[in-house]
Amino acid sequence: QVQLVESGGGLVQAGGSLRVSCAASGRTLSDYAMGWFRQAPGKEREFVAGINWSGGRTYYADSVKGRFTISRDNAKNTVYLQMNILTPEDTAVYYCTAGRFLGYSGSSDVGSYDYWGQGTQVTVSS
Repeated sequence: QVQLVESGGGLVQAGGSLRVSCAASGRTLSDYAMGWFRQAPGKEREFVAGINWSGGRTYYADSVKGRFTISRDNAKNTVYLQMNILTPEDTAVYYCTAGRFLGYSGSSDVGSYDYWGQGTQVTVSS
């Protein structure tokens, strides 16, 4: 079992930056690929970014490419999502997720991940 706890969400003005974190416990984080998804009111949960077990490969949704950066520190069992140039369209609950894959390539399939955090709210005001 892996427990994931997100933190760092909040309210930010458009154009600003925010970093959300995901702390894992229960198992060694390096056994898992990690991802960030988000869900806005009335919308489906969507893939934002993913990172393989070593951090050597990262993947992004087109909507955040060039603005968001995913990273991980396996020694701290923590994954980060640095979000820059935020827009009101980025407003959502952000979820951290972990999964075991053979050859992770940034899966956007919610069902392919094994563990999920409770989410952290990010609100971007215009």
